[in-house]
Amino acid sequence: MPDLFSEILTLTQARSVITGAFEAGGAWALRFPPPDMVKFFGIVRGGCWLRVEGEPSDLRLVAGDVFLLSAPRGFILASDLAREPLDAVTVFRDCFRETARLGSGEDFQLLGGHVELDEGSGDLLTAVLPPLVLARAGSPQAAMSHWVLAQLVQERAADLPGAGVASTQLAHLLFLHILRAHLAETGAFPPGWLRAVMDKQLAPALRLMHGEPGRAWRLDELAKAAGMSRTSFATHFRSAAGVPPLTYLTAWRMRLARRALMETRASVATIAYDLGYASESAFSHAFKRTTGISPNHLRGYRLSPEEGASACTGFRPRDASSAMAPFMMNT
Repeated sequence: MPDLFSEILTLTQARSVITGAFEAGGAWALRFPPPDMVKFFGIVRGGCWLRVEGEPSDLRLVAGDVFLLSAPRGFILASDLAREPLDAVTVFRDCFRETARLGSGEDFQLLGGHVELDEGSGDLLTAVLPPLVLARAGSPQAAMSHWVLAQLVQERAADLPGAGVASTQLAHLLFLHILRAHLAETGAFPPGWLRAVMDKQLAPALRLMHGEPGRAWRLDELAKAAGMSRTSFATHFRSAAGVPPLTYLTAWRMRLARRALMETRASVATIAYDLGYASESAFSHAFKRTTGISPNHLRGYRLSPEEGASACTGFRPRDASSAMAPFMMNT
């Protein structure tokens, strides 16, 4: 039975990387520019203040706290927010994957990293995350994060074979635990794929659609799997996902199609057949209606970037009524 969240996370090709560390002693303040990708940080030692553009209040962070920034907003980390901040880019310029230090470095230590996401599917994740996700050291999910942070510090300090691979795996585990903390602490999600996959009533039907996306699923089959009447299932599904069940299925098929077009050399006809379309033309029409570009145009980018760069850059639904809507809902 597929883990739906893992499946969607895999589609985004999320890859977490620890990019460096920072130590400080005495009074200090650093100003960071708006990040161009998802960033995450863990407080290893000491404490500091965090001020994020657009957030209503400043936050006091302590050892064991981890936080993630998913939106391009500048932020400040400081022992004292009244202090004039230094430019973090300048401080970290020559310290990629190394430790930057202000003062003695004895009072505070932080690890930082970023998450690389697929250009075409990364929005699946960023669209459902708030600008700031904070997992406190005292939360029920914190124990594993503490262990991961300790292991990351050890891997960075020890000159052992495979330290780079170990750090990458641990960084991704830390990223996953931040996401889990967010899921555990958020009471209600807006309509979209995240709310749908977190709905236990819908899980059996979603597993069927994700497990066999090429099958011609009927609404009554999906309703039966969920233990609901056809009408109740359709109403409940639309309330959770924001779209009807079969529209959701089409959106998922198009995501899978894009991955196949970009990452394999399977023919368009084969992809169409695997996803349940009776003909290549029917699939191509559905793909273009949903994404705004044809399968061959997208594949042209994959095979010849010089000829089709604009196609990949523009791979987005044409409007909010697109079949991709359940995977594009914003918080």
